Amino acid sequence: MSQQPTHDGGVLYRETPSQTAGPYVHIGLALDVAGIPLRDEEVWSRLATPEADGEPIELVGRVIDGNGDLVRDAFVEAWQADAHGAFQPDYDLRKPFNSFGRSATTADGDSEWSFTTVKPGRVPAANGKPMAPHVCLAIFARGINIQLQTRLYFDDEAEANAECPVLNAIESPTRRRTLIATREEADGKVRYRLDIRLQGDGETVFFEF
Repeated sequence: MSQQPTHDGGVLYRETPSQTAGPYVHIGLALDVAGIPLRDEEVWSRLATPEADGEPIELVGRVIDGNGDLVRDAFVEAWQADAHGAFQPDYDLRKPFNSFGRSATTADGDSEWSFTTVKPGRVPAANGKPMAPHVCLAIFARGINIQLQTRLYFDDEAEANAECPVLNAIESPTRRRTLIATREEADGKVRYRLDIRLQGDGETVFFEF
């Protein structure tokens, strides 16, 4: 923070101006995408190993701007409960499951972010009512001063989604659908797909937490 003297001899601290993620976020935090060897203790896109409890799944999607173009240098963070509805606050690559992960879109191909994880269990909202299974996502990219916060829900959890106090707080059914990932099955793997639209038609619902 910057400092500025006040009339009474004190010091007024001013907030440092916000900056966008810039084109270099991959170099520092998404080494795999940047073509840099991973460090020994790297927070990356695998939240769960095959030994983790729960249903193994993949989460995939794209980030799309207001013109309908792919954002190829976006950075996405995920935070979720384990299969039993418990968060794991301590990150340790030796554990079968961690609640936190990072991914990034790429400069070529389909430019998808992806996570390897398990389907999360239900956790209570602030009012004590159970929320539907979901994954919290934070999106960083050039042109975004403060990361955007959204959620990924699952289209095969219709009953839980209908009861979720957070989803029900979004009045428009059309807007709610921007948070629902579509289940796909291929090569014996279960995958859920959700595209994140930053602006324009079909803009994703973003939250303030």
